Amino acid sequence: MPPLDPAVDLTLRAALALLFGVAAAHKARDLARFRATLGEYRLLPEAVVPIAALALPAAEAAVACALAVPGLRVPGLAGAAALLALYAAAVGVNLVRGRRDLDCGCAGPAIRRPIGEWLVVRNVVVAGAALVACAPVAARPLVWVDALTVAGATVVATACWTALDRLHAHAPLAARLRRRA
Repeated sequence: MPPLDPAVDLTLRAALALLFGVAAAHKARDLARFRATLGEYRLLPEAVVPIAALALPAAEAAVACALAVPGLRVPGLAGAAALLALYAAAVGVNLVRGRRDLDCGCAGPAIRRPIGEWLVVRNVVVAGAALVACAPVAARPLVWVDALTVAGATVVATACWTALDRLHAHAPLAARLRRRA
């Protein structure tokens, strides 16, 4: 695999750091609600759920911080991939169990989003991108246009993520409206 361009590396790390920082903040905003959501997945013993409800937002915050530190880029990217794979597996297990009515827990307490195959695919794709980004970075100096490229690409990635997230959040309502029509 050829080395990554440094602008691509910075864009991926910035977008992932933003994703995990926001995710940690959403969960930390209402830990009691996140604990309840985590318990609803029925993957952990009840006694472990409160510890996991603290550990997951802390892990997300740690990943966000590691992604911002050049010397921790590979552990940060590997941590991002591991968390995303964990989330994909948790959703996948519950989908196989037929439990589609669960809140994904992605957006914290403010917005309830049901789980679905889309979340598994999304998390696997983003985890794959994080693993690809673990490749060595090409040695070339960054110039001013790289700063514009990274900032612009991060904004576009964030806008696309938000748009897809909103479409997913409104999919049940859209399906009900289509059935009525």
